[in-house]
Amino acid sequence: MSKHTLSILVENKHGVLARVAALISRRGFNIDSLAVGPTEHPEVSRMTIAVSVDEQPLEQITKQLNKLVNVIKIVELEPTQTVQRELLLVKVKADTLTRGQVLETVQLFRAKVVDVAPDAITIEATGNPEKLEAMLRVLEPFGVRELVQSGMVAIGRGSRSISDRTLRPVPVPPPHVQTGPPNVQARPAGAGSSHHPVPAPPPGRTAAAVPNQH
Repeated sequence: MSKHTLSILVENKHGVLARVAALISRRGFNIDSLAVGPTEHPEVSRMTIAVSVDEQPLEQITKQLNKLVNVIKIVELEPTQTVQRELLLVKVKADTLTRGQVLETVQLFRAKVVDVAPDAITIEATGNPEKLEAMLRVLEPFGVRELVQSGMVAIGRGSRSISDRTLRPVPVPPPHVQTGPPNVQARPAGAGSSHHPVPAPPPGRTAAAVPNQH
């Protein structure tokens, strides 16, 4: 199995996340990472899902997801063409003897300290999964007391957006139709039995006179 990252645009409505996750779990695949958040459009949310699955089952999953009413668009993000980030909060043992070494590790991986206790340091780091895994391997010998890691968020490189030409256009009201009476010229009284109005003559022309009939 290979790891794939799916970016899914969904309607910002109650229960959409549960339906998407349930569809994937029914296929017997585990979700490695899941992150949901708003987009540049308030009515649309974006789900970033990382799954380990083969190519053929992945195609079946995407087809079934596209059938859900609240799913707008699904795109598989290629790692080389996207920026991928995760957030990591880790609490590490750090006494007077090891505190300096832990701080050196923080600087090495361009992380930052967000909390300090007499015997522990809480570190915040953002980056791709490979960077965070490498930092954890260095910190493990000091003793990891607690670990919290967010799901992956990813965005494509360049100026294009997956929401381009995706959202339904806002309906434009039809041109205003005049509701008043049409521009017509009444037929003189007694001119035939028909009571339908006579259309006005074109500009530059005059209507022929209708002789009175006695």
